[in-house]
Amino acid sequence: MGHETLLIGSPNSGKSLLFNRLTGLAQKVANFPGITVSLGRGALLGHPELTLLDFPGTYSLAPLSGEERIASDGFHAALAREDLKRVLCVIDATRLGKSLNLALQVLREAARAGRDVLLVATMIDAFPKGRDRFDVEGLSAALGVPVYGVSSKTGEGLDALRAALAAATPAPSPARFHALDDEALQDEARSLTVRFGAQGALLLQGQTRLDSFFLHSLFGGVAFFALMAVLFQAIFTWAAPAMDGIELALGWMADVLVPRLPHPMLQDFAADALFGGVGAFLVFVPQIFVLTIIVGLMEDSGYMARAAVICHRPLRAFGLTGKSFVPMLSGVACAIPGIYAARVVESPRKRWLTYLAVPLMPCSARLPVYTLLIAAFIPATPLLGGLLGLQGLAMVTLYLFGLMVGLLVSALVAKFAPATEDDPPFVLEMPPYRLPAWQPLLRMAFDRSKHFVTKAGAVIFMVTAVVWVLGYFPNQGADLGASWLGALGRLIEPLFAPLGLDWRYGVAILTAFLAREVFVGTLGAIFGIEGADENYLPLVDQIQASGLGLGSGLALLVFFAIALQCVSTVALLARESGSWRLPLSMVVAYLLLAYAAAWVAFLLAGLLL
Repeated sequence: MGHETLLIGSPNSGKSLLFNRLTGLAQKVANFPGITVSLGRGALLGHPELTLLDFPGTYSLAPLSGEERIASDGFHAALAREDLKRVLCVIDATRLGKSLNLALQVLREAARAGRDVLLVATMIDAFPKGRDRFDVEGLSAALGVPVYGVSSKTGEGLDALRAALAAATPAPSPARFHALDDEALQDEARSLTVRFGAQGALLLQGQTRLDSFFLHSLFGGVAFFALMAVLFQAIFTWAAPAMDGIELALGWMADVLVPRLPHPMLQDFAADALFGGVGAFLVFVPQIFVLTIIVGLMEDSGYMARAAVICHRPLRAFGLTGKSFVPMLSGVACAIPGIYAARVVESPRKRWLTYLAVPLMPCSARLPVYTLLIAAFIPATPLLGGLLGLQGLAMVTLYLFGLMVGLLVSALVAKFAPATEDDPPFVLEMPPYRLPAWQPLLRMAFDRSKHFVTKAGAVIFMVTAVVWVLGYFPNQGADLGASWLGALGRLIEPLFAPLGLDWRYGVAILTAFLAREVFVGTLGAIFGIEGADENYLPLVDQIQASGLGLGSGLALLVFFAIALQCVSTVALLARESGSWRLPLSMVVAYLLLAYAAAWVAFLLAGLLL
């Protein structure tokens, strides 16, 4: 018979990273409160019969926010279940005062239910060796329950904790906690913090000096924008070698494999649909990897919360809150976790406004389109001694453009939909600055890239295969304009002609409504059919040779920055908002806005350039 262990702790205590190390899973981890918004479940490594349940972080069992309510209600429900083996309560050894109040509440409720309890003190790698080490044994003796000191980043103490979790020996919560009221628990928490929290308090003194700069009203904002510019330039510079390697590998594979296929039609399909379509998409996967690392660095280092504080005042002017920054930045990786993360916004009205803004964030599905068009139209001119480049500046501009459109939409809706309830005040805990744990960060980036390829790759293959069939027949690719695809494209060409786009780009835009990144694969397949007699060429070179003007390229960038072209995001919005009215209205409104803004960009480019 299986058993369950309940994992509970305060936000930003290292609970989800500990869960990942104990189970081998990849639960979302960040140095920011409110990241875990649903239950995580996984088996203890080496013990499939023992299941760990990871609850959202909570400061108290008397909930205030939505994620705290999930944790509190789930905790009390789990205590009544027969298959619950024990409770594992996580405390942050460097910030003991924050964690002990919850830990004592857990001990009291476990004592009343007669449940086994273990405490885990995380972050012990932050303490020096020797007598200044965190006193795990002393805290265990004071509480009367086992306390295990661990570092999820280095792995210290994890083997002993796994052995304890697998052991059958009970460690029930001491009976003395049974009758303590909230005031008595708070008094004991303060007393224990004084006794065992002095070393942690010393470690955090340096945080104040860093915050005096990063949260400064002037320097903090300048540092924020400078950091974002440098990091997004890294999307190009860090990923460039891998992208070049993939292009070379694809070219070599095409030259070697395509001539060996037994039939000319199979050769054309492999060259146009596989290497030209799917291959063109694979070239941009390293940038997804780099983007995931960038966002992870900001989260794990503790800077994410500072950025939320910096952005709170300007976001408030647009009807949002500083906590909206977290879903919006999560939307840079993918709109889906951004929509989920909007649960940390306590105000229903501001959560609804956050839903409007998140799909306008430049997600990873837009990244292949952005980088393709930027590489085709923006020269790689270095700026500031090579620290920044013109392409990186264009990418930052696109990101800021998406952000500003999201803010303006939120402000407009907020103006015509005034508040009907009192919004809770903006309160956000400042997590400590920490060096990121590189192993889980790299694993997360790899998993995100793999998921992106497997999810989008199947769609891109099917779409490019259909596009190839339509473009290859009835004349075996001899004249793309006379093919079935050409006939279809010319039907829709008048719709995109005001943007300076011919039917080929119109077809690619239509297929992109299944998923934005399909735009790259569709163009690759179309240009592959057109250039069937040529050797493999990178898609950037093919676009440059197609005669597309700069104004049309800018119009495409603006269109993709605004249009809502993700079926999964639309479905999730319907589930989270409880109605299809909001997501369907957003699809229509953002499509009309995207077309109008792209047309204006095309006209302005013609006047100014």
